[in-house]
Amino acid sequence: MKPSNTPAELKFARPLVTVDVVIFTVLEDELKVVLMRRPGDAHEPFPGRWALPGGFIDVDKDASLLGCALRKLQEKTGVSAPYLEQLGSWGGASRDPRGWSTTHAFFALVPSQDLVLEKGANAAQVEWIGAAAATRKRLAFDHAEILEAAIARLRSKVEYTSLPAFLLSEPFTLPQLQHTYEVVLGRPVDKSAFRKRMLDAGFMEEAGTVEGTFGRPAMGYRLRDRSQAALFPRTFSPRDASELGA
Repeated sequence: MKPSNTPAELKFARPLVTVDVVIFTVLEDELKVVLMRRPGDAHEPFPGRWALPGGFIDVDKDASLLGCALRKLQEKTGVSAPYLEQLGSWGGASRDPRGWSTTHAFFALVPSQDLVLEKGANAAQVEWIGAAAATRKRLAFDHAEILEAAIARLRSKVEYTSLPAFLLSEPFTLPQLQHTYEVVLGRPVDKSAFRKRMLDAGFMEEAGTVEGTFGRPAMGYRLRDRSQAALFPRTFSPRDASELGA
């Protein structure tokens, strides 16, 4: 008998596999995330609920989880993220009424300037919503847990990395960068200590004079490497006297 070139039929059930993305920006002096309202069709899981952007992996289009996350960003929101990081995986028999499912979550950082969201397919509405307000909503699936994990991850990493720079369009000024740090952290940081840390870290380069606060000229900066965030030797802990200008 001639051997078959088709793979043997799988002997186990395959779970539903999705990718979800928590998209952050700083808009109107607030850390915000993208939420999408699911259709009101009673045949859909969690009809009318808010949810994170995402969807099923397409084995014909997606060569990797990252590839699927990038595709979903574009399809669901029209956003191309300058920074995308895998957050973690969630799964179980009860998270989706359609069956045993797993999702692989990412978080993305995008600048708000000139950003127009597109609701994409299978979404009745898409909006930027304050991160704190979003955590109080009754989200679909286990998206509330994923969102809270993403906010905690972001704020933790901001303490010792240059991640907030990915929330700004280039060129940006040091006051703009400091303000972005303060919005994400939810507290002020010392100006002189902040400036020294940013310039000493070497992750930025000068990009010429731009219009700064109150229309005054200021030095603009851009990132030397947009593929990863710079790491700092210390956190921005308020208990650190050096960060308080002492």
